[in-house]
Amino acid sequence: MIDNNESRAARPAGPGSGPGAGAAAPAADEPFLTRAAWARILPFGTYILFMVIGDLLERMGMSRADLRWLYPVQAGAVLALLAVFWRQYDELHRFGLLSHTLVAMVVGIIVLVLWVNLTLPWMLLGSSPGYDPRTHGEIDWLMVTLRIAGAALVVPVMEELFWRSFLMRWVEHANFRLVDPARIGFKAFVIPCVLFGFEHTLWLAGIVAGVAYGVLYMRHRNLWSPILAHAVTNGLLGVWVVYTGGWQFW
Repeated sequence: MIDNNESRAARPAGPGSGPGAGAAAPAADEPFLTRAAWARILPFGTYILFMVIGDLLERMGMSRADLRWLYPVQAGAVLALLAVFWRQYDELHRFGLLSHTLVAMVVGIIVLVLWVNLTLPWMLLGSSPGYDPRTHGEIDWLMVTLRIAGAALVVPVMEELFWRSFLMRWVEHANFRLVDPARIGFKAFVIPCVLFGFEHTLWLAGIVAGVAYGVLYMRHRNLWSPILAHAVTNGLLGVWVVYTGGWQFW
């Protein structure tokens, strides 16, 4: 629950309002990061923490095959946090138009095509063997199912809440819940897109994806649009990876 003062400050801005249209500065005693901000940061931070744990365990001698179980736990932990904070995600309680849905799906497919083709050496940030669900050459279909489900159903919600709903608007104004997505400025748009790109091994493809999802968010003013596009990209990528054996894309 949020208290009455935060509830009043958190009402979403309507058209023509928000920081870009003269919204008041945050009160002097307002915390640097509100509960609404932490509700978007903690699931993402938990996801990153599991990546760090996996890297440490691998450095300690565990094989990548032995660490495959970590991904379902990672996705499950993030899903649990999303459920705990669900009431804080006011933007997820509003749905967009059917036309927005169709556009988001098309954008997700375009991002997928670019993702698997922007693979020149200079477009890569290091290298990764990816997530290989095979055991003695045989595909473990349970692991495949869990991987695709996590990537398509959990990750898009978690990442869009952090990168678009929180960071993009927070760079624009500390009281980010007042910011109308359509009024996000250039700096607030570019910084999360670049950081989103360098979160991935395919940094250029990541930046392209960040731009695509960010534009959807700003134009449709609805977080479900980039979530759906992101889900389509990740879900179809999983199918493509299994079909081609391109595990490095996972």
